[in-house]
Amino acid sequence: MNRRFNFFVVSFSTLLMAFLLLGAVMGRSASPDDPYPHLSVYAEVLSRIKSEYVEEPDIKSVTLGAVNGLLESIDPFASYLNPEQYRQYLKHADGRKANVGLVIAKKFGYVAIVDVIPGTAASRAGLATGDMIEAINGVATRDMPLAYAELLLGGEPNTSVEVSVLRIRNPEPQKITLARAPVRYPGVLSKGLPDQIGLIDVPALDSGKVKEIAAAVQHLERQGSKRFILDLRSNGTGRPEDGIALANLFLDKGLIAYVQGQKFERRNYNAESGAAVTKLPVVVLTNRGTAGGAELAAAALADNKRAELIGERTYGDASLRKAITMDDGSAVILSVAKYYSPSGKAIQDNAVSPAIMVADSLAGPDTDENEGEANAPQDTPKKAEDDAILKRAIEYYSKGRTDRTAQVPDTNAAKPGGRETGLQLITPDAPVPPPRK
Repeated sequence: MNRRFNFFVVSFSTLLMAFLLLGAVMGRSASPDDPYPHLSVYAEVLSRIKSEYVEEPDIKSVTLGAVNGLLESIDPFASYLNPEQYRQYLKHADGRKANVGLVIAKKFGYVAIVDVIPGTAASRAGLATGDMIEAINGVATRDMPLAYAELLLGGEPNTSVEVSVLRIRNPEPQKITLARAPVRYPGVLSKGLPDQIGLIDVPALDSGKVKEIAAAVQHLERQGSKRFILDLRSNGTGRPEDGIALANLFLDKGLIAYVQGQKFERRNYNAESGAAVTKLPVVVLTNRGTAGGAELAAAALADNKRAELIGERTYGDASLRKAITMDDGSAVILSVAKYYSPSGKAIQDNAVSPAIMVADSLAGPDTDENEGEANAPQDTPKKAEDDAILKRAIEYYSKGRTDRTAQVPDTNAAKPGGRETGLQLITPDAPVPPPRK
């Protein structure tokens, strides 16, 4: 009986493999999008690695690397979590009370910094957009799931985490100890500039900031401002909904954005006239740390010809993400729908490019001697006279120039989190419709 059963299992497995191979052969001629040919290539490469590689490989690690590489190639914010990692993720995802102030994504297989929240440990340590995190608490981030990296960076208040960082200006890895603390997002700042220009600085776009921005606009108008500069540089914390609401403050009609996916029906977000608070001219400042809701707002204002964009190309992050559980208890977290600008460009794929490109350096100064937070540079406000992007925006208004190819050399290696000095914190003094869900 056992022999017959074993024979049946072997025969069935052989037939199954034959059918799979047949499907792979037929798939080559049937459709270029058929997965069978690609699976057969992967199987052959895996077989060659196992038989030809200089030493016996860890097939589990090879497979994990292949899965993470696949996800990163289509979505830098995607993650594959094994069953244990996914259990930890579910347990702590909403319960982490403190972190170090980083917005991260995957790049070249490692964890890359998208944005640094001002006033946090990461900001005080001089970390900046584009820096790479090589290891977290001694664990290499190569092929580490993004969601798991976020989990490791978070924790209880008054605890610390050690990161090994590759900085933009210093290729040698630096070990830095960051203290976890509850994140307090900075408020909206505003200031009247010469020539009746009102500057509104939005370093974060978390919940409630849209009301602050509306109040700042109304306050500056009462002070005599006739045109605005909306600074969305290094703003990577806003949700798409917040970006839509922000754009609606300056738009009284037209399409703001739409979201759509393979199995997600298109949903349009149109401007509501009652939510707009001004019709005065607007210039929007962006850089490579502008992400999420902030770049969605920038795209909407630019495509509707409502604002001129000045600065750098944004990061590219605006999508709906979902955790999809697997049979073994693992999970894949990936984008199931993307937000598109009114012109039909997926923001996550194309980012947002200003009409007037001006370089903006967010790289902190070299800190060869700094081995921890105690010796790290502190946040230092950026001086207006050295801010190339802000200078170009003021020039755009004061001289009436519309040259879209004008370049302003970058003369300031500004520290991350640096902002225009002399700004005043504005408290909301007028009700504004909440962001539409």
